[in-house]
Amino acid sequence: MAVEQQLTITIIKFIIGLLVSTLVIYLVTSITRHRRSIKLALFTAIIGSIVYGIVYLWLGNGFLSAVLGGLAWLLAVKAIYHMGWLKALIIAVSIWIITSIIGVLLPTATGPL
Repeated sequence: MAVEQQLTITIIKFIIGLLVSTLVIYLVTSITRHRRSIKLALFTAIIGSIVYGIVYLWLGNGFLSAVLGGLAWLLAVKAIYHMGWLKALIIAVSIWIITSIIGVLLPTATGPL
């Protein structure tokens, strides 16, 4: 029973984190005057989760996996929103900062995805 409860809690945290990330991505990309689509923001959040998951699966926890996962997600943001490297970097860092702050304020959030 304890394993099932832990799995349920993990799924709920993931969904809340995904929703928070989606809203933050939507707001940041709206401010920077890019395509305003909540579906595209959700897609970007899901891609971010997949990219980080793959990198952490290959490299494990650590600084290198965080850096490479961040670069891979930056590439995904650049490709999804059809923008240059600098703008993608500014948007990705903004999203990371805002979701980190929300992750501290909302204890069930998983932080940046």
